[in-house]
Amino acid sequence: MATKRKRREAFGAIRKLPSKRYQASYTGPDGNRYTAPLTFTAIEDARAWLARRRVEIADGHWTAHEAKAVDTAKATQTDTFATYAEQCITTRTNRRGEHLRPRTLTEYRRLLNGPLSPFKDARLNSISPEDVQVWYSEQLATGTKTQTARAYELLKSVMATAVDHGRIKRNPCMVRGGSSVSTGKEVRPPSSAELQVMLDSMPDRYRAAVILAAWAGVRYGELTELRVKDIAKVSDVYVINVTRAVTHVTGQGYIVGRTKSEAGVRTVALPPHVTPIIDEHLRDHASRFPEALLFPAADGSSHLPQTSFYRHWDKARRAAGREDMPWHAMRHYGATRAALAGATLKELQERLGHSTVAAAMRYQHTAGRDEELARRMSDLA
Repeated sequence: MATKRKRREAFGAIRKLPSKRYQASYTGPDGNRYTAPLTFTAIEDARAWLARRRVEIADGHWTAHEAKAVDTAKATQTDTFATYAEQCITTRTNRRGEHLRPRTLTEYRRLLNGPLSPFKDARLNSISPEDVQVWYSEQLATGTKTQTARAYELLKSVMATAVDHGRIKRNPCMVRGGSSVSTGKEVRPPSSAELQVMLDSMPDRYRAAVILAAWAGVRYGELTELRVKDIAKVSDVYVINVTRAVTHVTGQGYIVGRTKSEAGVRTVALPPHVTPIIDEHLRDHASRFPEALLFPAADGSSHLPQTSFYRHWDKARRAAGREDMPWHAMRHYGATRAALAGATLKELQERLGHSTVAAAMRYQHTAGRDEELARRMSDLA
């Protein structure tokens, strides 16, 4: 959205920014234009700031140095990209009015101290589109495409906020497609035979975890926060209620909170053929206490670390000849099987806990679908 035209004032100029705040500026006795170090909520405050500068000039008390530093000590604190970016991420809120989650903050700070560190000491208004383009190219050359895209997205977001706050006039992040670089790696879900090999290779206490990931599409953080109270048997099928997730934040330990999005809160029914595996797990490996974790760590009460679980998962996928397959591929498997069973896109969206139909579509794979359609065509001949 373009900024509105500057307002005509008796002294100086005022313009309304896309953020709905007002920016004041004026031409000093030295012929240079000076901008207020902060923007204003009300236009009257912007006019008052200009009036004080006009009095300083008239009384002969004005200096260029005072004009740049007047009214706020905060201006010097947000001159560099590092300090301004930290302010942005610590005060940012989501659509639900909540501050960023601890793990998200940790990841953003990792990006700021890692790939974005070349901008750390740069003043906001000194970062040019050419600087961003050169940095982006150098980051891509390291081979970390996904990290480069995430770092660029954060950089672009911080600079967009700076534009809205009147710190800079335009966003220097102009790399086309910079936030959506593809690694070219396709997540290929396991076949039914491969899944069976992995199940057979897992310890008994974790076989149900693979089943829940494959047939209910639960994320790892959702899976390891499931408790006995969250699973119930209805006739011959089990139903799980996903309402929470757990994340591990370095230095803070395990933090239980909401699911990834509001859509992540959902109820998912498991197909009846996996009921015996769930029966066995609840009988032999789970507590009867409603608040007990379904898949606890070795101590029986704390959350299961990924490193502990992945030791067994790595062996299982090697046994199936699928070293390439990440744990997340289990969600892809569940989405594909649901689609082959006739689920609509809306049903897939709800089952996987996605906020949009487009996100659910990315988890569909058509392996075997074309052959099935061909057989149906033959039946019509």
